[in-house]
Amino acid sequence: MTPSKGLPRREFLGVTLAAAAAVSALEPTTAEAVAPLAPPAGRGGHYVPQRAPLRPVPFQKLPPGAIEPRGWLAQQLDLQVRGLCGRYDEISDFLVYDTNGWVDPAKGAWEELPYWLRGFGDLGYVTGDTGVLTRAHRWIDGILRTQAADGWFGPERLRTSLESGPDFWPGMPLLGAFRSWHEYSGDDRVVPFMTKYLRFQNTQPAEVFNRSWGAFRWGDNIDSAYWLYNRTGDQWLLDLVNKMHSGSADYVNGIPTWHNVNLAQGFREPLQYWLLSGDEQHRAATYRNYATVMGQYGQFPGGGFAGDENSRPGFGDPRQGFETCGIVEMMHSFEMLTRFTGEPVWADRCEELAFNSLPASYDPQQQVMHYITCANSVDLDDRIKHGQFQNGFAMQAYKYGVHQYRCCPHNYGMGWPYYVQELWLATTDNGLAASMYAASKVTAKVAGGQTVSIVQDTEYPFGDTVDLTVQGSARFPLYLRVPGWADSFTVAVNGERQRVRSEGGWIKLDRQWRANDRVRLVLPMEVRTRVWEANQDSVSVDRGPLTYSLAIDERYEQIGGTADWPELAVHPESPWNYGLVQDAQFKPVRRRTDAGANPFTTAGVPVALTTQARRIPEWETDSENVVGLLQQSPARSVQPVETVNLIPMGAARLRVSSFPQVAAQGQQWLRRTRVTASHVWDGDSLEAADDGRLPSSSADTSIPRFTWWDRRGTTEWIQYDLREARELRRVSAYWFDDTGLGQCRVPASWRVLWLDGATWRPVTGASAYEVARDRFNTTTFTPVRAQHVRVEAALRPTYSGGLLQLTFD
Repeated sequence: MTPSKGLPRREFLGVTLAAAAAVSALEPTTAEAVAPLAPPAGRGGHYVPQRAPLRPVPFQKLPPGAIEPRGWLAQQLDLQVRGLCGRYDEISDFLVYDTNGWVDPAKGAWEELPYWLRGFGDLGYVTGDTGVLTRAHRWIDGILRTQAADGWFGPERLRTSLESGPDFWPGMPLLGAFRSWHEYSGDDRVVPFMTKYLRFQNTQPAEVFNRSWGAFRWGDNIDSAYWLYNRTGDQWLLDLVNKMHSGSADYVNGIPTWHNVNLAQGFREPLQYWLLSGDEQHRAATYRNYATVMGQYGQFPGGGFAGDENSRPGFGDPRQGFETCGIVEMMHSFEMLTRFTGEPVWADRCEELAFNSLPASYDPQQQVMHYITCANSVDLDDRIKHGQFQNGFAMQAYKYGVHQYRCCPHNYGMGWPYYVQELWLATTDNGLAASMYAASKVTAKVAGGQTVSIVQDTEYPFGDTVDLTVQGSARFPLYLRVPGWADSFTVAVNGERQRVRSEGGWIKLDRQWRANDRVRLVLPMEVRTRVWEANQDSVSVDRGPLTYSLAIDERYEQIGGTADWPELAVHPESPWNYGLVQDAQFKPVRRRTDAGANPFTTAGVPVALTTQARRIPEWETDSENVVGLLQQSPARSVQPVETVNLIPMGAARLRVSSFPQVAAQGQQWLRRTRVTASHVWDGDSLEAADDGRLPSSSADTSIPRFTWWDRRGTTEWIQYDLREARELRRVSAYWFDDTGLGQCRVPASWRVLWLDGATWRPVTGASAYEVARDRFNTTTFTPVRAQHVRVEAALRPTYSGGLLQLTFD
């Protein structure tokens, strides 16, 4: 077996940006061979070309329903129809038609119905499910009827809910829903409806465009304005785009927000505006935004970044996760950027998220989902994680989550339906492009307007062969994307291998196509590793577009809910604390699975890997049952070498995807202190006081902190289990005090205790217990030998308190 290829993450990003420039150097030798050209940007095509002065683009989106999903993708959509998205109106009180402000403007509503309807409607369009279509049509009719004379629609209270002005954010997903409905049905009410509404927006003063969520998400509305302009040519729509961009959070000159969903949607806004402005700084800003976010918080596999609400300094380990809303919104951003730029790297990134992170965000039956998906996650219980996640609620158990998870279960449904619609794209030179791969059938206009179909048969991403069968006759260019991970490829037409090369990551086959012509594209999937230098030189394992994770035996526990909507925790039933042996080899193993098995389940995985690993006994979960932070690789392990199984990340609800490297002479892995406390605020970190990050002041909010907020004037404690008895003689406390900002102060007094058998005893001979700000307060005492030690603090009357660092030695 050939050893895997290691590739540092920063180099990997550079390689994918270059797409597949070095994939193949074979020159075409016949008229039937490929002209080495990427799809050209232009104003032709059969599907609503881009009007001047908007920049020409290479691709046009086909209408919903033009692409029929098959194979595993159809299976995922069927699960969605029968599962959470397809039936969410049965259980979500935000989706009750008769009490919803989107159909009765006198009532209240916000983003939940727009989120859900956007995905739900498109689910019906791509599957043809009559039940979904009927219900989606009812909602659309009801919403269209609410439009007022001035163009406003939906809940009246949203007209004045932001500083006495309108909240435009929740209307943005609905504009997407209307656009899909129009493209699917041809409903002639949609264009005048959107015209009237966007004209209302255009009458608003400038300050309205810089408020709340909308300010961070104007890219969605800009896309709708372009969509409408390309159909009507109304010049005032371009004035509106200028207003939206001017009011937008400034993504051009930096990162204006670290909220993960804002970033997933907003990072693309400058490039969208570039389509109008033509200013290269706008285009470049989107690439810079992506590189900045991923460089700081995306240093692990799966395609996303650490955004468990907000991305935060000190929280970039692969045990951090990406919100499910962020997953589907970023997929959508990647799909849009593929169409705008023609650069296949964006499709590569969409596939990485779709295959590795999206399926893991819900249970195998798609009945329930969770809020956060992590690259390393070894227990999905229903407990708040103070040392890991930001929000004050449990995020990882699978639930229907109407109010707990709220946005994500309403919003996740757009993921697969949008993906289906971006598999194939129309080109402005009257051809078709296979942008992403999955079994499917596309029917579209090409050449002079002839309609053809192409059937795609493939097991991709689990298999490396894509077979295309043309149905119909016409001469047109057919473009095939070469993924950035593919070192080579072969193309055959009707069994005859073509001497072709790719340019810009695309293969172009321009010929007279006849019925039953067959194209075979083979993308050999080598196993390789990526080295994540910014995360302790950990490694991840890829085969083609799939990242592989340790196969951990999973035990599902129903912790609530019903048979239709079970709330589920998932617990490990086998060891997980493995590191990969340096220079380990990987062997693909084709598994026998039942016909129709779901490949995104442990039992249905068609291709697993085996490799060599050693356990790291010192790598444990923390006091809240969270997988321990990574430490520097190679880590020392003298445990026996074992053969372990790896399965695709998207099939592993429990997983280790970022592995330590291990060697007998590696660096000793240290057992982490277990920290407990009398109380910790839900938004703080239980482990912050022991994370080694030195504060710049007592009011430093740039690093994680521990506080007893919102307890005031009480006596509280924080306790360390040092994991082994040690001789201790000194404690240093750096107190958190946000005078002028909040309600935490240094304590009135404090003391140190140690556990003697079953009795907590104060240390003796202690020097002064100081409570100074902006420095360590150190006390020394008569040495004791102890494993469990505690700091007890008497909080000041009416104030709370906390710590930035606490050390025992």
